[in-house]
Amino acid sequence: MNYVHLLDNYHVKNIIVTGGGGFIGSHTCLALLEKGYNLFVIDSFENSSLKSIDRLLEIYKSKKYNPKINLKLFRGSLCNKEFIKGVFETVKKEKKEIDGVIHFAGLKAVAESILKPLLYWRNNLIGTINLLDIMEEFNCYNLVFSSSATVYQSKNNFLLKESSELGPINPYGNTKYTIEVILKDLFKSSFTKWKFASLRYFNPIGAHESGLLGEDPKDIPNNIFPLIINTALGLQKELKIYGNDWPTPDGTPIRDYIHVMDLADSHIKVLEFLINSKSICIEFNVGTGVGTSVLDLLKTFERVNNIKLPYSFDKRRVGDASYVVADNSLFTSTMNIYPRRTIEDMCRDGWKWKRLNPHGY
Repeated sequence: MNYVHLLDNYHVKNIIVTGGGGFIGSHTCLALLEKGYNLFVIDSFENSSLKSIDRLLEIYKSKKYNPKINLKLFRGSLCNKEFIKGVFETVKKEKKEIDGVIHFAGLKAVAESILKPLLYWRNNLIGTINLLDIMEEFNCYNLVFSSSATVYQSKNNFLLKESSELGPINPYGNTKYTIEVILKDLFKSSFTKWKFASLRYFNPIGAHESGLLGEDPKDIPNNIFPLIINTALGLQKELKIYGNDWPTPDGTPIRDYIHVMDLADSHIKVLEFLINSKSICIEFNVGTGVGTSVLDLLKTFERVNNIKLPYSFDKRRVGDASYVVADNSLFTSTMNIYPRRTIEDMCRDGWKWKRLNPHGY
């Protein structure tokens, strides 16, 4: 497939960010502001904090950028179609046009999705369909979708390509996969109009280097990094590692961790790519392409932060895989962007956030 050359001096002006108060959304909003974009942020704040918006604006202003704050916040749910329409109408009344949408909004806890599948299907699927309907009504056809590596089957120890076999094993992953299918169907309905990019994240961790912006899980986290920093802070007695008999060098599962700020930068690059492209529907793996075992991550955290963590091994969890690492070559070659931050940076920045904000926002 041929891709157009990206124009370095092109900047999208007016962007809607759904779920802009969440972990990845808030870091991406900050990166967009720093690059001079006008933002219209949508969030219900049911699973995020309004304080994340205050914090990203605090960071933005502290760096002595243009003092004008180009961010307007709309509090509401994508399940309310009239609410979404109201956002677009507000932008139109300002004699502006939305150049693109970055769509983060959605429920994302795997364990909760298993217990409450209808909640996940209703929120993630209907919310996205409503958004697409209103985008079409207002002639906005550029969408970057927050997908997930959970769409893949992960049965073997090899890098996952975009063409690897798909097969989610939980309702959360099923909603992400289904939305990707909807985007493909919509694209096929008019090959000259829509521009879609689905970013399949692997394991975003870390925080903004200031320590003011980071991950704030509302429930008991299932992912390893929040559990590591909770253990380091003494919020839990010890870290449980699920399985030490996996077919990996040290017996613990291997994952692909990417710094949340590298992920934020990736969204901007992809959005600009869409604006400069002809009609397209594409999926990208967004990771580092490097696998790190759970034990390696733990030891790196201890080393860079000069702290010892109590841990023990437990039995494997149902649904876990031994090796989930991205082949990110399509993304890096197309976007000409590479992750800059290391595992050490992720551990250092994530711990700084937790120390400064032991109970989140």
